[in-house]
Parts: sequence; structure tokens; C-alpha cells
Amino acid sequence: MKAALIQATLIWENAEANRKHFQQMIDSIIESVDLIVLPEMFTTGFSMAPEHAGETMEGETVRWMKALARSKNAAVTGSVIIVENAKFYNRLLFVHPSGEIHTYDKRHLFSLAGEDKVYTKGQQRLIIDYRGFRICPLVCYDLRFPVFSRNTENFDVLLYVANWPKPRINAWDALLKARAIENMCYVIGVNRVGEDANNHNYIGHSQAFDFLGNPLCGVTEKETVLIAEMQKGPMLDVRAKMSFLDDRDRFDIVF
Repeated sequence: MKAALIQATLIWENAEANRKHFQQMIDSIIESVDLIVLPEMFTTGFSMAPEHAGETMEGETVRWMKALARSKNAAVTGSVIIVENAKFYNRLLFVHPSGEIHTYDKRHLFSLAGEDKVYTKGQQRLIIDYRGFRICPLVCYDLRFPVFSRNTENFDVLLYVANWPKPRINAWDALLKARAIENMCYVIGVNRVGEDANNHNYIGHSQAFDFLGNPLCGVTEKETVLIAEMQKGPMLDVRAKMSFLDDRDRFDIVF
């Protein structure tokens, strides 16, 4: 499976402009890919004003993602501010080429920025079966909580979309690699670049790791498209030879 990691500047609370920019970046990809990964809140930046920046599941961004997935014959994923039943969600959408949509509402809301006061947290984890891979998608701050990321369902890929700022980028780098090693799975992390309306600076460092923590693509602080290729066979061989997951602790997550 090939994944395209789209690391881009986000235009503050301007969904139409962001969709247009991402379309241009995605159209520049020459090779065929199976999965296109966009950052957290990719239509708005990390906004705490969902009352005017949010969309519904019938809105333009969802329609755009469906059309994009169909035209590229690739799944498209990223998080969007969604308004539903008078509540606001930081919702990851995973759109299949067929138009089928899986959703995951961010579980760990970033209280340091007041996200927990504005958005409703998710109540379940999601595992997606896609082209022979089992994918567990999570959002930004979820990365800091290894119990929630623990590979208890034998998934193959952990996927994080983020708006992770420059002052804490060392944590982003270290934790992505750690999640790959401890879970014996591929890890993809897609972050944004640029400065937002709150003067927070983002320097990307989108990256992917294999099941042993080896990098699959380079790290840059500029707008770019990175390609990461994942092969399930070698991962299963290593898991069979080094059965670390057999010794994992058993636990239940209380929601």
C-alpha cells in the first residue's frame, strides 16, 4: 500500500481556499497511491470557533472528499469540524473510493487550548479494513496516550493527523517512532506547516515508520507530498519471529 502524506499550509477558517490548495497538491502526485492523508482540521486550521467554521456531514467538504476519492481511486482521510445534533466534533473522516465513509471523533481533546470546552469527545476507537490492511486512525493529542493507541486488535497501521506546533515537535518525533516500535505496526503522522491566526507556528515533520521504527520517508519543514510504501508480509514475518505482542498487557478501555 502506498500512502501520500500531504503536508500543507492551512488558510485560516477558509474551507474553500483550503480545498482548492489541497486539490492542487494532490493533482501534482504522479504515481498511483492507495491512501491520501490530510492534516487535522484541514479546512480551517485548529479553530475554536466551530459555530461559523463547522460543516455538516452533507456539506461541501464531505462531497469534495468523496469526489476526490473516486477520481483518484484512493481513500482520503483527515479531520474536519463537524456540526451534528447541535454539538461540535473534531471528526476524522475516512472516505473510500466507493464513497463509503468511516468516522472517528477525537477522543483526547486538547484542554490546554480549551478544545474540551468547545468540542464533544469521541466515545469509541475505530479500526478500518482497507485493501488488505487494518488501519486505526487517531487525531493529534491522542498520540500522547499510549494506552488508547495500544495494538489490542492486531491492526497494521496507526494513522495520526495533527496540528502539532513547533515548540513541542520533539515530542511528535519521538512518540510517532515509539508507537511504531511498541505496537509492531506501521505509523503515519501528518502535520501542517505555517502560522495560524493565533500566531502558533507549525513546521511539519510529517513522517512514516515501519514496524521496527525505521523511517519510510524524509522529514521536511516545507509544504510537500511524501510517499510512504507499506508491505504487510514483512511486518507479519517479524511479528511471527519476535512475538512481542503476545506478551502485551490485557486491559479494557473505559469510555
